[in-house]
Amino acid sequence: MSTSPVERALAYHTRTKHHLRRYARGPAAMDWSTQPDPFRTFEGAPVVPLPLRAGGLAAAYRDLYRPGAIPPAAVELDSIAALFELSLGLSAWKEYRGSRWALRCNPSSGNLHPTEGYLLSAGAPGLPAGLYHYVSRDHALERRCALGAGPARALAGLLPAGGFLVGLSSVHWREAWKYGERAFRYCQHDAGHAIAAVRYAAAALGWSAVLLGDLGDGELSALLGLDRATDFAGVAAADREHPDAALLVVPAAPLAREAALAAARAAAARAAELTRLTGEGAWAGRANALSPSHVDWEVIDDVAGATWKAHAEEPAAPLESGLPPLSDHGGGGALASEILRTRRSATAYDGRTSIGAEAFYAMLDRLLPRPGVPPWDALPWAPLVHAVVFVHRVRGLDPGLYALERSEAAHERLKAALAHPFAWEKPRGCPDHLRLYRLSEADLRSAAQIVSCHQEIAADGAFSLGMVADLGATLRERGAPWYRRLFWEAGVLGHALYLEAEAARDPGGRVRATGIGCYFDDVFHELCGIAGGDVQSLYHFTVGGPVEDTRLMTLAPYEHLERARPAAPPPPARGPRGSGPEAP
Repeated sequence: MSTSPVERALAYHTRTKHHLRRYARGPAAMDWSTQPDPFRTFEGAPVVPLPLRAGGLAAAYRDLYRPGAIPPAAVELDSIAALFELSLGLSAWKEYRGSRWALRCNPSSGNLHPTEGYLLSAGAPGLPAGLYHYVSRDHALERRCALGAGPARALAGLLPAGGFLVGLSSVHWREAWKYGERAFRYCQHDAGHAIAAVRYAAAALGWSAVLLGDLGDGELSALLGLDRATDFAGVAAADREHPDAALLVVPAAPLAREAALAAARAAAARAAELTRLTGEGAWAGRANALSPSHVDWEVIDDVAGATWKAHAEEPAAPLESGLPPLSDHGGGGALASEILRTRRSATAYDGRTSIGAEAFYAMLDRLLPRPGVPPWDALPWAPLVHAVVFVHRVRGLDPGLYALERSEAAHERLKAALAHPFAWEKPRGCPDHLRLYRLSEADLRSAAQIVSCHQEIAADGAFSLGMVADLGATLRERGAPWYRRLFWEAGVLGHALYLEAEAARDPGGRVRATGIGCYFDDVFHELCGIAGGDVQSLYHFTVGGPVEDTRLMTLAPYEHLERARPAAPPPPARGPRGSGPEAP
């Protein structure tokens, strides 16, 4: 086995590719008796029930993209409750023939949800200082660590005024139970979706949120209590959590990029002090076991070790300037909370619904990073992930293969990587600032379906795409931990597409999106003219007219709690919206 962390990460990626004649190693059959519990709890930890307040937020979806348009909410129990409800909370329950499963605002591969969420707060009205674990099923915070008055004041002094941290971790086993060795990829997608979900939810409250890019995994593990052996006693190693990321949330309009990154850097630099404070707190709670038995996928443990991140001060990357403000296309007068909570993953498309070129361009424009605009202002690095798009049913645009460059700096490298003799022409009517190029004109519906493990959903939509990055060069230049970060960025990009599809208003009909984790890596590369091991596909996505599965019953996300919990006042009247199924 390779010894260099970079070589091990790249070897993992190669090993877990799907091929036309064989798939990456996975379980031979689904063992339902060992299906992991999707909800982590800590028995014995004091529980703080959260009110359901997201429905009362007045912020419009379109205002999420207008820096300063949403007045910052006060940091208190109600607003913190809304943040978690809109980011990691439940969005619905589905039921079929006695089986019931929850959907969440943050999407997940196979709806398996490896991501756990935490809150570190110096205290707010209605919420004592401490470290909390969020339980989405109960919309509640479990107080894992209580801080006294002195440590709470010290914690407040280490963070910007009113600021707090949201931590994320992953249970790799939840995905590996179904997907085997490829599961580590999917956990990173889901972490990216969760990062974006937190950023969008913060924006709906008028708050900023930025990733603590310098923070090391060991520091985050200690901060969240993931390394506390006594609290995980009797829990199998596979049921434990791997540290992912922490975001600094500040109750202020979007900060200038330099100020936001400086605040995140200062918080990460104080990791030792933060950990000392929680270490001196009063801890409570024992983690629940998630499965009675497990399959050991050693390659996941190896790549997790190879991509483990040490504390490192990383240079901040400026974003490209000169992009025009985003248009108001899409969303209509919909509330932000409505779009965030009704996001669903389509499971089938009708093969007819189209979107106009204007709507298509507007969706792609939301994938370009602008200062102070979510979700991209949460990431401290410039874009590294780009898109190769299969256009099927976009009115005013020829069907074919297109490339979207998310930064000007990528042009020469991407053009060299996509080595077929492509046209590289700007499509008619495309905004000047949108770096979208037509590579070839063709009907690629069958090709898209084959590439996506023969799934019809890749051919039956308005468009589908593959996300590509210079994986080899990035890891050799920046280190193995960037394997995870590239997948996070792909997840953030996918989340933006999810919400844009949900918000789209187009004469061609209603559309929805879905992520595609199953695709034949090198078949896609060959179609694009990509050779060698550097530029690689990381995630696929598709948008189209959804077909509802009428066999499924849809239930309210917190119907089981609403009798006992105070609910928000109803939002202003607006047009009805449907809800669709999530992949079970």
